[in-house]
Amino acid sequence: MDPAGEQVTVGQVSHHSIELIWTREHGTNWTDPPENWTCFILEQRKDRKHTYKQIHKGYNTRFTVENLEPKTTYTFRLKVTWPSGQLRYYPSVTASTEKEPLNGRNLHNAVLKSDELELCRVLQSIKVSVDVPDKLDFTPLMMAAMKGFTRGVQLLVNHGADVNRKNSSGKDSLMLACFHGHLDVVKFLRSCGASWSSQDRSGCCALHWAAAGGHLPLLQYLIQDGCEVDVRDGASWTPLMIVSVITGDTAAASLLITAGADVNLQDRNGKTPLMVAVLNNYERLVRVLLENGADPNIQNQAGVSAVQMAHAFERKNIISLLVNEK
Repeated sequence: MDPAGEQVTVGQVSHHSIELIWTREHGTNWTDPPENWTCFILEQRKDRKHTYKQIHKGYNTRFTVENLEPKTTYTFRLKVTWPSGQLRYYPSVTASTEKEPLNGRNLHNAVLKSDELELCRVLQSIKVSVDVPDKLDFTPLMMAAMKGFTRGVQLLVNHGADVNRKNSSGKDSLMLACFHGHLDVVKFLRSCGASWSSQDRSGCCALHWAAAGGHLPLLQYLIQDGCEVDVRDGASWTPLMIVSVITGDTAAASLLITAGADVNLQDRNGKTPLMVAVLNNYERLVRVLLENGADPNIQNQAGVSAVQMAHAFERKNIISLLVNEK
């Protein structure tokens, strides 16, 4: 029962696992009760210490150690106990895990760091799907579009990234670039077939997101590119309504109105951009809307007008504007 000359050998190795194999000195009669079987206890040496911890106990002659760190060296030893109660140790064995293969995390990190060289290296390896999503369901192209990493966007598209792919909320790379104000990225995506008429799960399209981001050059470009200026989302909000809801940006509102936006269009609850501007106390926007034909007497589905809303919320400066308009 002396294990002299016997040893633990290393089998298959990956970046996160090491397989260890050993022999059984005497054949075990599996019909015998378990207390008559030879038992093997595998131990792993603790980092920077000479003590060992047990990681496996059983009667088999191989075991794969999982959840290891890549490119790391580990030391193991095997303790054998015989039915007689005698125990001995096999000589310790040292093995190293492999380097972690390229994966989606490498691709996303290259984009997040705007690292063109690393991005090229990962893409040229052909080991990672170019459209691999992260935990939030954003692809590398979506991340590059949000960051304004134009060269990264070009590289990803040239390697097959889908410009029309959507995440779990229905947003595509064009919408994200519009919201974050990256005109060069928007132009490139459009040249590659990205559609400004595509809608997310709430019904918003690229023009809605450009309006929400308050990016005038983008709004101008999309309008010139043929976007429908009064396109509606799922709540029947137009880009002009988005401005009234989110930013109150008079320059964006004026641009949309000049392009033909209807200042009196109502959403599914009967609200107009003027009503929402009143509720948000956007006095300058209220003035711009009134100057361009907004009707303060239109009522929503509850029968309430912008004038009544201004009184209810004591918008004194706005009340005077609305009363003069009447």
